[in-house]
Amino acid sequence: MLDNLRPALIITRREIRDQFRDWRIIIPIIVLTLVFPAIMNFTARQATEFVGRFGADIIGDRLIPFLLMVVGFFPISISLVIALESFVGEKERRSIEPLLSSPLTDWHLYIGKLLAVIFPPLAASYLGIGVYLFGVFRQIGWSPEPVLIVQILLLTFVQALVMVAGAVVISTQATSVRAANLLASFIIIPMAFLIQGESMVMFWAEYDALWPVVFGLAVLAAVLVRTGVSHFNREEMLGRELDSLNLKGTWRTFIEAFTAGARSVPGWYRQAAFPALKRLRTPVLLTGLVMAAAVWIGVGLAAQFPLPTGFLDVSNLEIETFSQLGNVSLLNAAGVPVIWLHNLRVVALALLLGVFSFSVAGLLVVMLPLVLLGYFAASFAGAGISPFLFATAFVVPHGIVELPALMLAGAAILYIGARIVAPSQGKSIGEVFVLGLAEWSQVIVGFVAPMLLGAAALEVFVTPWVVVRLLG
Repeated sequence: MLDNLRPALIITRREIRDQFRDWRIIIPIIVLTLVFPAIMNFTARQATEFVGRFGADIIGDRLIPFLLMVVGFFPISISLVIALESFVGEKERRSIEPLLSSPLTDWHLYIGKLLAVIFPPLAASYLGIGVYLFGVFRQIGWSPEPVLIVQILLLTFVQALVMVAGAVVISTQATSVRAANLLASFIIIPMAFLIQGESMVMFWAEYDALWPVVFGLAVLAAVLVRTGVSHFNREEMLGRELDSLNLKGTWRTFIEAFTAGARSVPGWYRQAAFPALKRLRTPVLLTGLVMAAAVWIGVGLAAQFPLPTGFLDVSNLEIETFSQLGNVSLLNAAGVPVIWLHNLRVVALALLLGVFSFSVAGLLVVMLPLVLLGYFAASFAGAGISPFLFATAFVVPHGIVELPALMLAGAAILYIGARIVAPSQGKSIGEVFVLGLAEWSQVIVGFVAPMLLGAAALEVFVTPWVVVRLLG
């Protein structure tokens, strides 16, 4: 393995040497790395003294680890420009041709550049963490637990790898530094939301929750590296001078892939929908496992956050209870399109989130109803009602159709992410995404949407009747 990596390390050494020769890169990083921890030390001391006056020492204790995490993240965000310029910057300066004409393989070039651009931000982050810890220990005598410092170091590493790997992917696909800098918002904004979520963990001092975050970011980093290696092509990089927005061409490609040449609905199912469904065999299996895990998570949450006593009293349910609510839109024929459109919006939201997370966030949307299912099933069990009776009453009448539809929708989203990650000769990431979106649409239009419509009808006309008959 080391022998295969040695040519890439040659590129890494060359790039790092060039970076440390450029004072315009190194001096700002060092100054910001040293000044920002000092500011955080001052903030930690002032905040601790202020809240101590009012007996709220716990706030100061929670603020210090949070600032430690911020100190590690700050240099990564500042140094992201190095990764964004890794390929496209050299292309604009006309200095990349000798490198691309070398006998090194594409993956050697890519990995070598990736390792080189991750070194400065990661070194700056660790230096900033060290300066912050030294300062806060001298000023207020605080030192972290060994497990917490390991978590922060690992979290900083995987965050740096995710951001740098994403920036390098952008750098290989962009045609100018300006375009790469604009596309960087697709990295910075999601990471900003992630930092907000991590801040909640730090303030609640639920540090064990950081381990799943580290694992998830490590998986995402591996996917980004795989995507970059799969779609890096030196000939395409040299030949692509300008990107143009061709909406007509994109729409034509989508329609051709969606219809697959069919001229009738039965022909479309034979040529497009059923072949697309067959390609989802492995994603369906993975989505099924994820949905089962979601139910298990919901059961665990029910033990952690039990409902109040008497909240689930269903002994007084009567058929008149639902008949009196017949004017409510969700309990008559007018509720069918409302529920159907709501479920379709959920599927669309899952796709939108999946696009920016290689399908991961999309699967989280699919998991949410199953988490609620597990939570209420366990809550009913705690109230003395059989969870199987609960599932039979509230879920099975419409869930027998709705849950397979959600599974297919999740599998289709997962398939788009798999297509982007897999190598595709002669196609850019954008072209691969359009083709994957066409296949997703085939599954949604051909199977998921009709199944959700049927599930909505069952939820309005059958489920209330079954609930009263079994639990009333």
